[in-house]
Parts: sequence; C-alpha cells; structure tokens
Amino acid sequence: MHATLARRALGHLVPPKIATPSSVSGGSAASLTPLVEFYSKLPKGPAPKLGPRGPASYLFNAKNASGVPILVVIFGLIGFGYTLDYNMHLKHHKNHPH
Repeated sequence: MHATLARRALGHLVPPKIATPSSVSGGSAASLTPLVEFYSKLPKGPAPKLGPRGPASYLFNAKNASGVPILVVIFGLIGFGYTLDYNMHLKHHKNHPH
C-alpha cells in the first residue's frame, strides 16, 4: 500500500495538527498527551436531535408535519388568479358589450 493511499484512508481518524509524526512516533506516552487531551474534550454520546430548519423542513419533517399550508397557497393562488381574471373581464365588458 502506498503512503499516500494509507494517509488518505486514515487521515480522517486523527486531526493533522495534533498528531504530527514527531509526537505520534517515539514510543513515549508523554508525547501523546495533546492527542489524549483533544479526544477527552470531544462530546460523548449520541448527537442531540435538531429541530426543523427552514419552511420545507418544518412542513415535512417536523413532529406535527402537515401539507395544509401548501394547499392554502395553491387555493390562494387560484383564487387570486380567478379574481384578477374576473376583474379584467369586467373591464373588457365596460366598453364592449357582447
């Protein structure tokens, strides 16, 4: 196995600024104290559940998710379009009766 392939495969396990080759190799446990301190400060246990973020996540991924707001928007646009079309039609008939 090439050194670059091994470095790429194992690079995500140890942060590069803490585990330098000089501190990891050498055999003494005293040189590993920065690495042990880094990993001891990391949070333990499962990650906390995040709430919904953004309107789409709130509608589809929340605890009480519902598609009702989408239906309200659809019917609102239909109602707005109908009202606009009706008023334009009335303006047409104002001066040009059938």
